[in-house]
Amino acid sequence: MTSQTTVDMAKSPESPAPASPKGLRGHPWLTLFSVAIGVMMVALDGTIVAIANPAIKNDLGASLADVQWITNGYFLALAVALITAGKLGDRFGHRQTFLIGVTGFAVASGAIGLSHSIALVVTFRVLQGLFGALLMPAALGLLRASFPAEKLNMAIGIWGMVIGASTAGGPIIGGLLVEHVSWQSVFFVNVPVGVVALVVGAVILRDHRAENAPKSFDILGILLLSAAMFCLVWAIIQAPTWGWGDGLTWLFIIGSLVCFGLFAFWETKVKEPLVPLGLFRSVPLSAGVILMALMAIAFLGGIFFITFYLQNVHGMSPVDAGLHLLPLTGMMIVASPLAGWAITKVGPRIPLAGGMVFTAVAMFGMSTLATDTSSFTMSIWFALLGFGLAPVMVGATEVIVGNAPMELSGVAGGLQQASMQIGGSLGTAVLGAIMASKVSSDLPGNWTAAGLPPLTGAQADAATEAVQVGVPPVAPGTPAAIAEKITSVTYDTFVAGMGLACLVAAGVAAVAVFVALLTKRGANADAAGGGVHV
Repeated sequence: MTSQTTVDMAKSPESPAPASPKGLRGHPWLTLFSVAIGVMMVALDGTIVAIANPAIKNDLGASLADVQWITNGYFLALAVALITAGKLGDRFGHRQTFLIGVTGFAVASGAIGLSHSIALVVTFRVLQGLFGALLMPAALGLLRASFPAEKLNMAIGIWGMVIGASTAGGPIIGGLLVEHVSWQSVFFVNVPVGVVALVVGAVILRDHRAENAPKSFDILGILLLSAAMFCLVWAIIQAPTWGWGDGLTWLFIIGSLVCFGLFAFWETKVKEPLVPLGLFRSVPLSAGVILMALMAIAFLGGIFFITFYLQNVHGMSPVDAGLHLLPLTGMMIVASPLAGWAITKVGPRIPLAGGMVFTAVAMFGMSTLATDTSSFTMSIWFALLGFGLAPVMVGATEVIVGNAPMELSGVAGGLQQASMQIGGSLGTAVLGAIMASKVSSDLPGNWTAAGLPPLTGAQADAATEAVQVGVPPVAPGTPAAIAEKITSVTYDTFVAGMGLACLVAAGVAAVAVFVALLTKRGANADAAGGGVHV
């Protein structure tokens, strides 16, 4: 069967109507509650660990590069495995895949807390990423299969709200745990959450399988796609260290393009492809994938510097910095269900385009932040950003999953998550390079203009690296007057670099407005809730 035939079959009006669940098992809203517990665990882990990194570094005697891999290893595994994991759910059932993902994630979390070396911490973080990849697309597949079309947007709205709240709440929870318990507690907390998710999921979740679900595996396709994703994400992660002009960076980028090309060619030849290319004949689905990536570039790339701005320029503790981001979190919590309701009423195009307009305006506003900007002003821009992100998180997810046939809902969920992970990594790397270039360009002139003693080559490099994260390069024993000038130059230079990065993020969000205009309601949404119940 060709991929186009598969897509055409999914559009048949003979798709079975949603069955009315009796009792707990398979109840749509209880299904949402169940998958939200697992999704919350994965989303929280993406940001909660950042607060624990300094304590891990000191306790295990790790280098800065080692600590970076605590985060990079997790996101690399997650990004590489998401689409394949979605296919596993389509093949074997999303209920089983979700429960295995929850169990593995909790076990890997507990193992990290028991680790006594940085190598073991990184190893188990990679395993966390792999099990998280099983869990996330399966959650979307279960929602798609459980909810009728008219309620799917609201369900995805609440699902997006949980992800947004968990992601933004990570620094607050992490700060409290590290400060009052230990860095190990950041990982141990996933164990009881995982047990609850497993028990609730085993009782409530019903396995939905499409009548024409895939029966075989595209092994070569999995290998080619995994290699392509690995080379791409690896190049993005290493580019700040190697340099964007370095031959090694471009070797991996070219290797990624070659693997993607071979993958696309192979998918046209295999009987049951991993990702039927006919999916991308749907302009709305393709637009949804691109939109998710652009949103992540603007949001995750821009907000990366805001955490340094709050902690290093304004001198806030990690907990205080997290509290200052509550307007963003709170607005996402409030706006996500409202966005789901609006998308159900008028379709995704207007809410998505409007959301990216608000996101662009918010990122532009954040580009104007100064060293003495008040908390009230910051809160306005953060709240506006949350208001803009909510319809995009909800709508783009529905556009991608809703425009895919039921038997490929796991693959579609993997595409949605993978595009967000790649976008976030790309945004952090590219905007980080822009930030570094701006700091390197401005710092020497600002330093000289302040009348500070000239820096040697090694001193200049160390100072530039410190200023890029807003830390004044003040050596011990420096006179107070000189230290004050260095601090002023550092903050001014950092804020200028952050402003340029946020301005570029605003431009990316503006481009995404036009991509959003290409979206429309899922053509296959009416198939939601159908299929074989196991």
